[in-house]
Amino acid sequence: MTQDQTIIFAILAATIGLFLWGRWRHDVVALASLLACVFAGLVPVESAFVSLGHPAVITVACVLVLSSGLQATGAVDAFAQRLLPQSAGLLPSMAALIGLGALLSAFMNNVGAMALLMPVAIQVASKHEIPPGRVLMPLAFGTILGGMTTLIGTPPNLIVSGFRAEIGVGSFGMFDFSPVGLAVVAVGAAFIVLLGWRLVPVRQEASGMSFDTGTYFTEVRITAKAKAVGKTLREFEQGMEEADAQVVGMVRNDFRVSAPNPARVLREGDILVIEADPEALSGVLSNHDLELAEDVRVAAEDAEKQGGTPDPEVKADDAKKDFQAHEVELLELVVMINSGLAGRSASDIQLRTRFGLNLLAISRQGRRSIKRLRTASLQAGDVLLMQGAQEALSGFAATFNCVPLAARSISIPDKGRASIATAVMIAAIGGAALGLVPAALSFAAGVLVFMLLRIVPPRKVYEAVDWPVIVLLGALIPVAGAMETTGAADLLARNLLENIAQGHPVAALALILIVTMTLSDFMNNAATAAVMCPIAISTAAQLGLNADTFLMAVAIGASCAFLTPIGHQNNTLILGPGGFRFGDYWRLGLPMEILVVGVSLPMLLWIWPLG
Repeated sequence: MTQDQTIIFAILAATIGLFLWGRWRHDVVALASLLACVFAGLVPVESAFVSLGHPAVITVACVLVLSSGLQATGAVDAFAQRLLPQSAGLLPSMAALIGLGALLSAFMNNVGAMALLMPVAIQVASKHEIPPGRVLMPLAFGTILGGMTTLIGTPPNLIVSGFRAEIGVGSFGMFDFSPVGLAVVAVGAAFIVLLGWRLVPVRQEASGMSFDTGTYFTEVRITAKAKAVGKTLREFEQGMEEADAQVVGMVRNDFRVSAPNPARVLREGDILVIEADPEALSGVLSNHDLELAEDVRVAAEDAEKQGGTPDPEVKADDAKKDFQAHEVELLELVVMINSGLAGRSASDIQLRTRFGLNLLAISRQGRRSIKRLRTASLQAGDVLLMQGAQEALSGFAATFNCVPLAARSISIPDKGRASIATAVMIAAIGGAALGLVPAALSFAAGVLVFMLLRIVPPRKVYEAVDWPVIVLLGALIPVAGAMETTGAADLLARNLLENIAQGHPVAALALILIVTMTLSDFMNNAATAAVMCPIAISTAAQLGLNADTFLMAVAIGASCAFLTPIGHQNNTLILGPGGFRFGDYWRLGLPMEILVVGVSLPMLLWIWPLG
């Protein structure tokens, strides 16, 4: 063993040890590892940070931004509302939920897909009277599995593809991962739905992990294209039962009816006062093609169509210009006891003209005394869903002594922007899948279009990127390169082959898969892929076998972190809502990993022959 090999092994051992310890964030550990290699002379100074421009790094960043745009426009939420069964038993509901989670994860950030479907999973659990964890863990595992089916589904696939390009045979295509990945998803999902969910420990939701604002009272306008036009109020309410929403009032021609007749036929222009949970609000709007009556965009468009301003506080031109000039956000504010809002309405304080804000909904627990949003007298304890520029929201909260709640993702669907966002995403995927342009360029072009059309405002672009992951990738790629240049990867591969696999090709492939899978349970999966790729390539070279088979094994193993809550962010997301403990994951996770090995090994040998 040479001196350089000894140094790189020491650095690698320390890096893995720090990853497992978890005291420092993974990007800090990766950066320290890179600097150690630079100072030891294993990585040239001029090459230290070149990998931040690596195609895999760029593609990961771009996919995160595109995923954010799909979420913000309500495109994914509308997709989910239409695909998930409205009334079905537990197993069909769970199968549809896991299938949708896997599908979304194949084309967008799987953490985003999990976050979008978590409220739906909790509703399914509540509906069927089972602990939420018994739906949340299957969903988390399903979204993790779905990521392994495409090039952009998860960062490890992009890293593996990058290493393949570096050995001179080109990168993997968009759907090269699909044959093996789909087989694993199909078998894994079937196991979870039919048996696996029963292995999840019964836990209660952890206290203090979430907050409850109760239901919102929201005004929605029935548009010409709305499904509700021509239906009776009773028929409309039946369609909202799945979201636990109900109509508590109606406004027609400026006349409010507090308890409208269920047989009343709904018309274009009617305003309904509905009561709905915050998480269900987006689904109600998108599923029924409704619009928030107080949305500044709606007010401006209506004013233009009518040649006037229906609300004395709204000037159409000003409203539209204000919406286009500022990055509109949503924020929940609590009215405090000593707030200047108590006893006053949005009209009283001229909310739109003075502050440039819109009151979209009010949550008032336990009481139904709200008539119209703009004229409702606000009370201490009310939760207000406000829309406007960030600076205006902050100034309003300070002026009237309102307290912002913890961040909550409430997306108000915009069908036009959602359609554009979906079309751009499909075009970006198509460009990469058909080989018209490299994946990094195709998705970067998609991000540029998102920015130009303000689907994701320029300032939000940088907030959508998970920078610790980007730094992690940019730092570990040179470290992995040092393993190759020093011969450390070859040495390690030779020892594994001689002492464990004993030169048997299938045993060597299984060893690479299992070692990768084990590391990914305790390390970041991108870091695991970066560490294992050089070893996999060296193993294949020493045996004279197809490197693609071993690289695909790394991709599968790095995507299957089921034993711990720290192996994947989706596992961490459900820790609190599911009330889980650290040791709860292996009960379903261990059978899942055994199943993955049993399915993927023969599929790898069939689709990617060793010879």
